[in-house]
Amino acid sequence: MASTVLITGANRGVGLALARHYHRSGWQVIGACRAGSDELAEVASRVIDGIDVTGEADVARLAEALADQPLDLLINNAGMLHDESLGELDFDAIRAQMEINAYAPLRVTEALLPRLNEGAKIANITSRMGSIADNDSGGRYGYRASKAAQNAFGKSLAVDLAPRGIAVAQLHPGYVQTRMVNFGGLISPEEAADGIAARIEALTLATSGGFWHSNGESLPW
Repeated sequence: MASTVLITGANRGVGLALARHYHRSGWQVIGACRAGSDELAEVASRVIDGIDVTGEADVARLAEALADQPLDLLINNAGMLHDESLGELDFDAIRAQMEINAYAPLRVTEALLPRLNEGAKIANITSRMGSIADNDSGGRYGYRASKAAQNAFGKSLAVDLAPRGIAVAQLHPGYVQTRMVNFGGLISPEEAADGIAARIEALTLATSGGFWHSNGESLPW
């Protein structure tokens, strides 16, 4: 029987590239997103659209839709980036980034815990901008803080889920050519997806809780 992966934010960018990667690898792909796309429909076994991962009701509907579906891999990919500068801080934007980048992956993971098989894996798509040690340029207050919180949540999940044999990774995809950065990145979504998938494949309970670049580099907290 094919393994099953659920990917949030799967309709475009890195999420879509991951859906394509796992489809090519013979996995059953389930894409969750706010709005579906023809590209996702081509590779996903199932698309659950109309899902805002920041909404309690939507996440509950996602869990209900998956009531009889065991999962081998959960990829929390949906995210948001705003650029705030000191002196012109938009606290609504900062709050929105906390909701989708930090709280939503935790909300989705908790809701889907009953669906995760023993020995399943969770990959949280984060950013090296969530690293406090690596911050030498300042700015982007909401994005940095939300990704740092996401990393902290992921580390706690790794500890708490170890008894179930579930390993958790925080994965930075790299500077990817996506809409989030106006397509100004250094690598393609496909290159990022291949690297992320390699890190997931290598993930074990012994390495659970780590924070890595998709190229395999261990990142500082």
